[in-house]
Parts: sequence; structure tokens; C-alpha cells
Amino acid sequence: MTANIADEPADRTSRRSSESEGADNQAHQPSMRTIALSSLLGTTVEWFDFFAYSTAAALVVNTLFFPEYDPLVGTILAFGGIAVGYFGRPLGSIVFGHFGDRIGRKTMLVLSLMLMGGATFAIGLLPTYAQIGVAAPLLLMSLRFIQGFALGGEWGGAVLIVVEHAPANRKGLYGSVPQIGLALGLTLATLIYLGLNQLPAAAFESWGWRVPFLASAVLVVLGLLIRLRISETPEFEAIRAQGRSARVPIAETLSTHWREVCLAALSFAGIGAVFYMLFTFSLTYGTEYIGFDRGQMLLMATLCSVGAAIGIPIAGHLADKHGARRIFTIGSAAIVITAFPSFWLIDTGNLMLAFFGYVLATIAFCASYGTLGVLYSDAFDVRIRYTGISLALGIGTIIGSAFVPIIYLELLSTYGGSWAISLYMIIAGAISMISARLLRQRGL
Repeated sequence: MTANIADEPADRTSRRSSESEGADNQAHQPSMRTIALSSLLGTTVEWFDFFAYSTAAALVVNTLFFPEYDPLVGTILAFGGIAVGYFGRPLGSIVFGHFGDRIGRKTMLVLSLMLMGGATFAIGLLPTYAQIGVAAPLLLMSLRFIQGFALGGEWGGAVLIVVEHAPANRKGLYGSVPQIGLALGLTLATLIYLGLNQLPAAAFESWGWRVPFLASAVLVVLGLLIRLRISETPEFEAIRAQGRSARVPIAETLSTHWREVCLAALSFAGIGAVFYMLFTFSLTYGTEYIGFDRGQMLLMATLCSVGAAIGIPIAGHLADKHGARRIFTIGSAAIVITAFPSFWLIDTGNLMLAFFGYVLATIAFCASYGTLGVLYSDAFDVRIRYTGISLALGIGTIIGSAFVPIIYLELLSTYGGSWAISLYMIIAGAISMISARLLRQRGL
């Protein structure tokens, strides 16, 4: 009895000490708001960089880097830089996925942001074809490949850092946060280009187009400062503590989750089709084929991107209530349903009707793209999740995105109307619907 009484203060002291240490650790844990912000800033930089190039490709890259070709061929070659970036993604997904599943999500997020930001800044400093000849487009394509390599690891890490930290009933909402970066990156890029569009043509071609690439350095620094403050995800820490980390993540992914990789990659087809119809190809189509001026097209793209910034988290919230696969499938169905009506409205040449056509496509885009992060995460075991979702997206973007602007231009050139593009979107949306329905969900 005496011994028990004597032991009580020590036990209480031990418990108080343990509780105090737990409280200290809790105090040093970043909030979900900080974690979400770190994810959002990184993908905002990613998409700002992408839109800076794709907008420049539609407006000026063809004449500065491929001047010896006729305008259509030059535009196709400029859009080819988008395809080159996509080919770097699968390699990046393997490399970043391997180390992300071996040593942690946070470290890879920091490295991917530094590499991506450095390549983008370098594009802003590139000399043109007139200055150094054929070396200019070669350097441009090399930097686009480096960007794609970095992007191969950026999105997967950005998704997992929020999904694996988030409470069970908010994973859909937080999983949509990295996708909001697309809308913000597009908004920033198009707003900058709207301002630069006021410059004289000679000034824009001389230095104006470089401003977005150089300005991205500010976003990169902000993203790095916040990412260095976040902690590793609890799910990854748990498997590392148990010694269950995958030894060779890519080998395990391809041997045990090859079906999920294939289906997840195919499910991206509809997103790629509507994405380019909205935000990249639309600039060329609206100005060269319908007759809108460049400022009108940039304004419509900006308004649609603001709408997407609102619609994407709504889709994530609905995924928490009704399931990511269901909302994603509804979004894919909407791509199919709105493909023809959207182009009918755009082809009227009436600015307000065209804008409504783009709004219809934006709604469909939000429902599918906003749920993509949690849909993919739910399909892969945590041991190989970084590799799995990154590889699926890398392959998916090659299949469903890399050549879409070129395909759209070829369809227009061959058939002379938007109906062929609408048909392509219907097929891509149907592929997404079927693939998502077959994709296994494990339950996060």
C-alpha cells in the first residue's frame, strides 16, 4: 500500500511530463491552413508557369523561336513545347515518387518547386532565334522538359501533403486545394498578359512576354518559405516507423497496382480535352477563327479561371458528401453533354454567348478536376501512393493532354469546323467516365 502511494506522484509526474511533451509537439504542428497554403502555392506556381508558356505559345513564341515556318506550322511547333513538357512528367513521377515514398513527401515538394521555378525563370532570360539561331528553340524545349520533369513530382506531393494530413470527413475538400492552383495560376498569368497586351507590339515581342516567367520567382520564394515550415504526413510517418516503406516503389506499383495506374491515367482524358478547349487552344481558336481580339479572349479566360477557383472546392466538398468517384463521373458526363452546345455558342461570334459556352465547359471541368486528387489517392496504398498517383497523372497527361492543342489544330485544318473537336471531347469524356467507374476505391 505504501509503495503504491509512493509511486503515485511519480506516475502523475510522468503523465504530466508526457502530456506536456504532447502539447509541445502539438504546438509545433502546422495547422491545416498552413499545410493547405503550402500545397496551393506550389501548384499555383506550377500552373502559372504552364500558362505563361502556353499563352506565349499562342501569341508570340511561334514568331520568336520558329520564324522560318508559316504561321500555322510555327504555332504547332510552339504548342509542341507543351508536349515536350508532358514527356518529362513520367520520368519525374518515377524519380520524385521513388524518393517521396522512401524518404518523405515534404522534401520532394521543396525540391520540385526549386527545380520548376529555376527552369521557368531561365525561359524568361532566353535569347531568341534571331539572336542565337537554332540554339534558341533547342534551349526552350530543354527547359520545357525540365519543367515537366519537376511537375511530375509536384502535383502528387502537393495532393498527398493535404490529403494525408486532412481529417477523414474533409479529405475531398482539402484534396481539391492543389487543383485550385490551376485557376489561380491561370488568373495571375492572364491578368499579367492582359496588362502586357496594352504594350506596343514591338515592346511585347522584345521584352513584355518575358515578364510572367521572371515574375514567377516571387511565387517560388513564397512557396519555399511556407513549405519549409510544414511537417511530414502522419500516414507516411506511420509506415516509416513500422519499417513498411516500399523498397522500390515503382516496381511495387507496376506489379501490384498496374490496373489502378492504367485506369487513373485513362480517366484524365476528359479533363485534358476540356482543359485545352477552355484555357489554351481557345486563345488561338477565338482570335484566328472566330474573330475576337486577344484582349477579349484573355478576359474570358480570366473570368472562367476565377469561376473555376470557386467551383473546384465546391466539387471537393461534394466529394466528401457523395463520394469522389460519383462527382468525378458526373463531371465527365457533363463534358460529354456540353461539348457540342459549348462550341455552338462560341461559333456564333457573339461575345456574351461565347462566354456562356465557356462557362458550360468550366462547370464540367470543375466537377471532374476538383475531385481528381482524392480519387487518385483513394486508389493507391500509402506505401506507393506518391509514385502511383504521380505516374498515373504523368501517363494520363501524355495520353490525354500532350497533343490535344495540336490535334485540335489539325482537326480544324482538316475538317474546317468545331464539330470534330466536339466529337473528340465526347469520346474523351466517355473514356473518363468508364475508367473512373472501374477504378477501385480503398477508402481513405
